[in-house]
Amino acid sequence: MSEYRDLLPVAEEAARRASETMRRRPPGALTVKGDRDVASELDYAIERELRGFLITETPEIGFLGEEEGPVGKAEMQWVLDPIDGTANFVHGLPLCAVSLALVHGSEAVLGLIELPFLGSRFTAAKAGGAYANGQRIRASSTSRLSDAIVAVGDYAVGPDAEAKNRLRLALTAQLAAEVQRVRMTGSAALDLAWLAEGRLDAALTLSNHAWDMAAGVVIAREAGAVVIDQHGAIHDRDSAVTLAVAPLLAEAVLATYHKAASAAGNQ
Repeated sequence: MSEYRDLLPVAEEAARRASETMRRRPPGALTVKGDRDVASELDYAIERELRGFLITETPEIGFLGEEEGPVGKAEMQWVLDPIDGTANFVHGLPLCAVSLALVHGSEAVLGLIELPFLGSRFTAAKAGGAYANGQRIRASSTSRLSDAIVAVGDYAVGPDAEAKNRLRLALTAQLAAEVQRVRMTGSAALDLAWLAEGRLDAALTLSNHAWDMAAGVVIAREAGAVVIDQHGAIHDRDSAVTLAVAPLLAEAVLATYHKAASAAGNQ
């Protein structure tokens, strides 16, 4: 829809501001959110700046940020992860992203992922294709798991981490036996952007926080990737698991997930 694309300049300006701040300022003081889970002072600063900017530019659209939650109720909502990959950022690793999506109802309809230290910006709007730095991108045409590079999301921390990680560890082991290589970057947004660009052949995240996934899901889909849940159904905001896969690998990756789930006692 053209109205979604029309909001892309607003999203781009928001991402530019966030990226400039990340490149210019250190992480600052850390706030403990839970067991081995922190947010930096800069996470909060960026979220507050972008929330103010987006509410001013688009007052009819609500806002949801990872760190301080929702503002306003509306059919459409901006969804922001100010720094996806905070642990990487705090340790000086460049694998971190600004992730900003527009969600209409339960569907992500516009996405922007900026990699401030890698010089890449990924954008997509529903029915408009996916782009990296203005150039059209497509998911890979890899058709065999043995040729695939697959990214998996971080292992769980905090309450019930041991139980949650049984499936994550089983999936890692199953992938190690079947794919060319397994990767863990520490940023779900980056994984989905690189999947859309064809650098990765699958990005598997055993969770589905909107601020982590929404922007990457629309970018991946517009690049031709398949994005499903653990049952093979179309992924949406309420899905428990996010399996984003190059189209020719979707069935094989889903089967691999089910083998892992069975081994972990999740079926």
